[in-house]
Amino acid sequence: MNWVAPIKDKKTLELFGETLKEVDYKYYIMFELGVGTGLQLQDILSFKNKDVTNKKEIVVKIGTKKIENKFIIPEKLQQIINDYTKGKDPDAYLILGHSTNNKPVSREQAYRVLRAAGHKIGLNSIGAQTMRKTFAWNYYKETGDIYYLQNLFNHASPSITYRFIGEKPNIEVFLKKMTPQENERSRYLLYLNGNGKKRLNSIIDALTEIRDNFDSPENNDAFYGKVDCLLEELDSLMENYKNTK
Repeated sequence: MNWVAPIKDKKTLELFGETLKEVDYKYYIMFELGVGTGLQLQDILSFKNKDVTNKKEIVVKIGTKKIENKFIIPEKLQQIINDYTKGKDPDAYLILGHSTNNKPVSREQAYRVLRAAGHKIGLNSIGAQTMRKTFAWNYYKETGDIYYLQNLFNHASPSITYRFIGEKPNIEVFLKKMTPQENERSRYLLYLNGNGKKRLNSIIDALTEIRDNFDSPENNDAFYGKVDCLLEELDSLMENYKNTK
């Protein structure tokens, strides 16, 4: 299975939308609703025209506990949706499969269209989560607020959200957001069975081994490439750690 990545380039994003228009305008609407709000594909396909027409936000129940989350519809997208649904049956599905049958496009068909459009413009990392990841990546780049996305997507931790959008965790953000209760819990867990020192020693041992074998003639270029990447990440983490009060 290919890794599904967000579309990060604005021109590529526009080209992808235009490619979907050529297939069928409804897929463009589906895509714009996904990248504009962060809604999941299956939720978008379940909407009827009345669910999104003249709406500034959409409430969706997510997760096994059916937690209600609000997905904001940007003003420009509201107009696009309203223009698309104007004069249509309010009870018809927004992304209609066939005009003679009031059933939505299947998730499999939507996925095939997205993949085909991606291949047409040279993108191979396209999947059902592309729209949501694109929304999340753009929102994070604009605001830096990983916690809003975590709550919106009902992720268990911000680290999951960072992985979801393919970004490195920002330790400075973590530290600044920690509550006194969370700090107390961290202290307890780090002292429990010596976990804190065990984890630190494990990291020290791994780094010591790399240092001691650094000049080995058996090392190839791939080894030094990995070490360079590791050190760049460590440098960034340590700088954030030192600068966070």
